[in-house]
Amino acid sequence: MGDPVGSGLVVSLARPGRNVTGLSGLAEEVSRKWLELLREAVPRVTRVAVLAVAQDPAHDRMRMEIDGAATALKIAVQRQDVTGPDEVEDAFASLVKGGAQGLIVLPHAVTNARRSQIANLATKNRLAGMYPDGQYVEAGGLISYAANFSDRHRRAATYVDRILKGAKPADLPVEQPTKYELVINLKAAKVLRVTIPQSLMLRADRIIE
Repeated sequence: MGDPVGSGLVVSLARPGRNVTGLSGLAEEVSRKWLELLREAVPRVTRVAVLAVAQDPAHDRMRMEIDGAATALKIAVQRQDVTGPDEVEDAFASLVKGGAQGLIVLPHAVTNARRSQIANLATKNRLAGMYPDGQYVEAGGLISYAANFSDRHRRAATYVDRILKGAKPADLPVEQPTKYELVINLKAAKVLRVTIPQSLMLRADRIIE
């Protein structure tokens, strides 16, 4: 999850203090970076919609970080909430009507379940999208920046091993990500008529051509 301390799940990252431990994605801290990278990729963007899930309190914290970056970059942020996957198409109709030029999708099971639909709708409506998972980009989205999920899955196995050998979850620190992945889809960029700056291309971990 993103912020286990802020969500009240653990007392601290170093000492969870409860019968729970694991890995954090730190999405709240990365969310500011999403807007900065989107502006770097598409400098013409001045209005960005943030697709969030209404019932997720972590999304409120992410939006605060995005709002802070938006003020510095002089970008208008348009909030667009859904409560379930069936609302995705209507949400796009609303954000397009609101004049959005770019899109940031916040991580959640609801949005992840419709990643292909979301990526396709963004491209269809000429929205430059920043996504919380490289699988969105593989599905046709423009760009993503997130903790490397494969690395986190491998790390999670070490927690399972230690707990099965008798370690108490309350004593195992919550691990923060050490590897982040920037993924860019040049096919999507071509459809969106976006030229990704060379400086950003050189920092990409994966480029889909």
